Amino acid sequence: MRWPYALPFAGLLLSIALGPLLFARIWHHHYGKIAAAWSLLALAALVVFAGVATTLAALVHAVLTEYLGFILLLFSLYVVSGGILITGDIKASPVTNLGILALGTLGASIVGTTGAAMILIRPLIRANRARRHNVHVFVFFIILVANVGGALTPLGDPPLFVGFLHGVDFFWTTRTIWLQTAIVAMLLLAMFVAIDVWHFRAEPPPVDVGSAEPVRIRGLVNLVLIAAIVASLLLSAMWKSGIALDILGTKLALEDIARNLALLAIAALSLWLTADEHRQANGFTWEPIREVAKLFAGIFVAIIPVIAMLNAGDRGAFAWLLSAVTAPDGTPREVAYFWFTGLMSAFLDNAPTYLLFFELAGGDPQVLMHQLAGTLASISMGAVYMGALTYIGNAPNFMVSSIASENGIAMPSFFGYFLRAGAVLIPLFVLLTLLPVSPILHWH
Repeated sequence: MRWPYALPFAGLLLSIALGPLLFARIWHHHYGKIAAAWSLLALAALVVFAGVATTLAALVHAVLTEYLGFILLLFSLYVVSGGILITGDIKASPVTNLGILALGTLGASIVGTTGAAMILIRPLIRANRARRHNVHVFVFFIILVANVGGALTPLGDPPLFVGFLHGVDFFWTTRTIWLQTAIVAMLLLAMFVAIDVWHFRAEPPPVDVGSAEPVRIRGLVNLVLIAAIVASLLLSAMWKSGIALDILGTKLALEDIARNLALLAIAALSLWLTADEHRQANGFTWEPIREVAKLFAGIFVAIIPVIAMLNAGDRGAFAWLLSAVTAPDGTPREVAYFWFTGLMSAFLDNAPTYLLFFELAGGDPQVLMHQLAGTLASISMGAVYMGALTYIGNAPNFMVSSIASENGIAMPSFFGYFLRAGAVLIPLFVLLTLLPVSPILHWH
């Protein structure tokens, strides 16, 4: 397959980027149809190239092994976290915002980037809605809470969950890249404080509304349900049933089916056990997860030919990529893996991109966790950190942007966000790469 087969995927990405900017009304009413049209075009090209049977098998594989587990985990975390209500008067200030961002960054690897973002985004909106300059708060929130903070466990970020499903130990990233994540997070928090203090000083003084209502957390049963989500992931990894359904060549293991059903059951329990007024007070709607489900369904389908070309290695259209991440003696170039995984994650979504480079590096979890630990760490950090560069780099990015826009925050366009996030992150990653004792270059 040659590069023109990637055009439907490129068209979908451009639609996501330009649709809200150039034809916002049409996009918001028909984004699902637009994503479906690009997906069907990609499938039609595959039918011409490889036939109906091969195309159908590839579609089933993408849906059952990649998309289904991905969206069900996001769905369950979105529903459960939406039942946790934080009430009380939270006054906007650099200290308050720093506390929320730091809490979300710490919690993202425990309750997932989706969970942490959904729990904290609404209190952050309430605190900052009246501010004249507030967009930077939500840009940093996406970077830290919806991305960087999830770098330490498979629950934290979808690409690490993909690695976990392919045999990487649950706590491997915790042990391996905790220092790098701490450095990146602290530098980002320091940058945020400097920017927020500068903007806050230009704001009019806040209006005194009298005695403040104390902060309370309601819907605590959902914290138990988040623990149940973690347990279902761990149990599905430890249980090897040896039983699998074969659907057009795709093996769907019994433990994966059980995990997916458990995630749906946990979401249903959250809806049943949580008082309706908690979700109403949160401004909970189904639109953010619906948007993510539709757009990422299109992404996972349209990316099939791109993944196929990449998997062809030195025989495919992207042979240059394999040579770029591999030294002449056959050893992997760790810095190249970090940058290529990261930059492609920003535009191809970080979950399938992680899997692509995981396979490109050999695909053996035991080798990657030990002899090639630096390579796997590079892939992990690139996918997680640089997923923050665009709205489509990581699924929670879209959710946060959608919720903030619904609540009156003037979120930047696709390119506007990319420019802001890039201005913050790219120099930071360059600095980390070039430092004499760089946490990217020295893993052991």
